[in-house]
Amino acid sequence: MIKGTIFNIQKFAIYDGPGLRTLIFMKGCPLRCLWCQNPEGLTLNPQLAYHDRICIHCHTCVKVCQLNVIKIEGDDTHIIDRGKCNMCRRCINVCPSGALSVIGREISVDDLIKEIERDMIYYDSSGGGVTFSGGEPLFQPQFLYESLKKCKELSIHTTIETSGYANQQIFKKISEKVDLFLYDVKIVDEELHKKYTGVSNRKILSNLRFLVMSGRGKDIIIRIPLIPTITDTDENIGNIMRLLLSLKDIEEVHLLPFHDVHEKYNYLGMTYRMPIHQQLKIERIKSIKEEFEKKGFYVSLWGVK
Repeated sequence: MIKGTIFNIQKFAIYDGPGLRTLIFMKGCPLRCLWCQNPEGLTLNPQLAYHDRICIHCHTCVKVCQLNVIKIEGDDTHIIDRGKCNMCRRCINVCPSGALSVIGREISVDDLIKEIERDMIYYDSSGGGVTFSGGEPLFQPQFLYESLKKCKELSIHTTIETSGYANQQIFKKISEKVDLFLYDVKIVDEELHKKYTGVSNRKILSNLRFLVMSGRGKDIIIRIPLIPTITDTDENIGNIMRLLLSLKDIEEVHLLPFHDVHEKYNYLGMTYRMPIHQQLKIERIKSIKEEFEKKGFYVSLWGVK
């Protein structure tokens, strides 16, 4: 039985493909973008989360933990040694406020499909379907492929939100079961891509070109995260524009403004490395939108008021 690890299933999603969608968030990602908006998707394993804001400081969690994972120091501060945690869930089961939780759970392909099938009536009426996000869905290729395969057998529209970072053989096999690609293009310059994401972009750009050369250009929506001083520079925007103009049939671009999500990192016990905390000014975002529109692209802004 093939199993994968997910951290959320969102119902009635409307921004991640056409119609009403079931959005599957998968854990695990090979990239380490400084600005990652979903840090709970970076590692494959389930994680212990602690929300200090809703903790009532009853210390029940300390009393039940047999591994001394949680300690109280100073002014009633919870110190959590997540390296010791075996995910026994004792602390979670007794926490009266819900301040403790586990992010991530294992699920079989069959059980996931059962969850998806409950929403099929909404797909039929809205032209929706299933979107696999993350993390990076391609990080769990076998689970992703089998899930997509089952969806296609049920005539469900499939979308993946992806960085495109995978070996081409794996990417090709999975792409055959995907109807729509929400494809991230962050930085074109390879050295800068390594600096800010931790990996080369060669596989990413190679797989993008493969899709286009396979006649799938119209099945791709390019997504560009607008990160202040990193991806929004004139040089990078110009490089992305030239790249897209060199590719056939890509018509649509989504611009994704940066949001400060340091609190997510805090409750997972992770370090937030992004040095910038302010969003781009709306004027700059709109000017980038206009640049792409002048070149003939249809452009959507996400999360901009």
